[in-house]
Amino acid sequence: MRALLDAVATGQLSTHEAEDQLRALPLQGFTDLGYARLDTHRAVRTGDPEVVYAAGKTPDQVVGLLRALAGQSAARPAVATRLSTAMVEQLRDQLPDVEIDEVARCALLGALPQTAGTVAVVSAGTSDEPVAAEAAFVARAFGAEVERVRDAGVAGIHRLLADFPLLDRADCLIVVAGMEGALPSVVGGLVGTPLVAVPTSVGYGTSFGGLAALLAMLNSCAPGVTVVNIDNGFGAGVFAARVARRIAGK
Repeated sequence: MRALLDAVATGQLSTHEAEDQLRALPLQGFTDLGYARLDTHRAVRTGDPEVVYAAGKTPDQVVGLLRALAGQSAARPAVATRLSTAMVEQLRDQLPDVEIDEVARCALLGALPQTAGTVAVVSAGTSDEPVAAEAAFVARAFGAEVERVRDAGVAGIHRLLADFPLLDRADCLIVVAGMEGALPSVVGGLVGTPLVAVPTSVGYGTSFGGLAALLAMLNSCAPGVTVVNIDNGFGAGVFAARVARRIAGK
């Protein structure tokens, strides 16, 4: 798109020729790798590039996708989520510059963007850490500054209250909890910060793999609590980063 605008500005293209190309440009906005077609137009449409969801793919495919995405933009790193151990090993072997968070099971290739706005990720317990780490990793890759509050579940509510200043000053909160999923309601009753709740599949038998936490969050008495699906740290990270960037005017 920038090349097209430059061509018009320098007289290499007429406005009519540019109009014809712009009409078809969104239809050409993908790279066909054979096993996948990367959406190279997504960053133009939404401000956020496509991300590799690695589950169900082969290690070779993940390497190829991450390498191809890294070549699309200098503004954002290429990101892959839900990596297996075999994928992590192959990424490190074939992409020496890759940055990997093994707890989050995420990788990025490329320089991190300048931060705009702050996202605070609050997790109820250490068992929720993989999902919370994924949310934090993605929010940072998508341009927000990230701060963490760990192990602040409602069984020891004084731990959460000690971090009230951070909860109050952040531009957006991600609150991650399993078991009965009460933490987002508590946080939502303490501060007016935009909040996205993430239920996790952590819990004993009748938690039904996170369904109990999901339903509790959907039925929160605290107003303004937005909820993503079970274990969806990625979706929460994208949402929170967009809120933080918009508040920061970026």
